[in-house]
Amino acid sequence: MKASAGWLAATGAAFSAGVGRSGCAHLTHYTVNYREWGEGPPLVLVPGLAGGFELLGPLARILARDFRVISYQLRGEDDCFALRQPFGLADLANDLAEFLDWHCLESPVIMGVSFGGVLALEFAARYPHRLEALAVQGAGARFERGLLQQVAGTVLSRFLLPVDNPFINQFFNLLSGGKQQGPLFQFVTAQCWQTDQSVMAHRFRLVEQFDIVNRLGRIRVPSLLLTGDRDLLVSRKSLKALRDGLKRSRLVRLPDAGHLAFVTQPGRVAEEVRRFLQLQDA
Repeated sequence: MKASAGWLAATGAAFSAGVGRSGCAHLTHYTVNYREWGEGPPLVLVPGLAGGFELLGPLARILARDFRVISYQLRGEDDCFALRQPFGLADLANDLAEFLDWHCLESPVIMGVSFGGVLALEFAARYPHRLEALAVQGAGARFERGLLQQVAGTVLSRFLLPVDNPFINQFFNLLSGGKQQGPLFQFVTAQCWQTDQSVMAHRFRLVEQFDIVNRLGRIRVPSLLLTGDRDLLVSRKSLKALRDGLKRSRLVRLPDAGHLAFVTQPGRVAEEVRRFLQLQDA
C-alpha cells in the first residue's frame, strides 16, 4: 500500500534519511543515540541548535550516496535534565572525541551545521589531528550580536512558548531565507520543537560566548565554509574572520539560501561537500 502524501508530510517521513542503522554509545557523561546511513568514507554530521539528527534527514539521505554518514544526538537532546550539570563547548567537543573513539574513527570528515558548525570548529581547534577535513554551514568565527540575535536570545531564555507559536514560526521563516510553506516548513518547525526549549536556550548562550579567532591557526585541515547569502545569523565580518584565519579554506556562497540551507537546499549543500572532498583526494 502506498503512503499518502498527507501522511508523509504529517510524519516527516518524506524528509527522513530512512531507518539506517541505529545504536547507543555509552560515553562518560551520557549515553548517546546515533544513526548511520550509507557506505563509504566516514563523514560525521554534527546537528544544530534544535531538531537533533532527525532534522539532518534531507542532507544525510543525499550524502549517504557517497559516504558512510554518521550522526548523533548532542548532550541534552534526549534528556534536558543533563543541564543540571554545567557543561560548555569544550565538554561537547570532548563528547565528540569520545564518540569517535567509540566508533574507532581515527580521522573522519567532520561536518557541522549551525550550532553544530560552531561545535565542529571548537572540536577541530582542540583536536586538530582527529579529522581529515572540516565542513561547516551557518557558522562564523565569533558571535556578532545583531537585532535578530538579540531577539532570539531573549525569546529562548525568557519566554515559555507553545509549539504552535506564530511568532516563532515566522522566525523559522527568517532562518530559512524566505517565506516557507507546506510540508517542508511543517517538518522543520515540528522537528525543532522536539528539542526542549531550555536546551535550545543553553546552546544559544554557548554560541554567544563563542570566539575562535585566536585559535584558528590550530586548524590545519582543508576546510569548506558554506554560507547562505540570506543567512541573517552569521555576519559578514564573522565569516571573513573565519575565512582569513583558516589558511586551507574554501568559501562557497549559496544563492537564495538562509541559515537552514542544509534542510532547504540539501542537494546543493551535499554537492558542494562532495566536490570539495573529491578535490582533496585528487
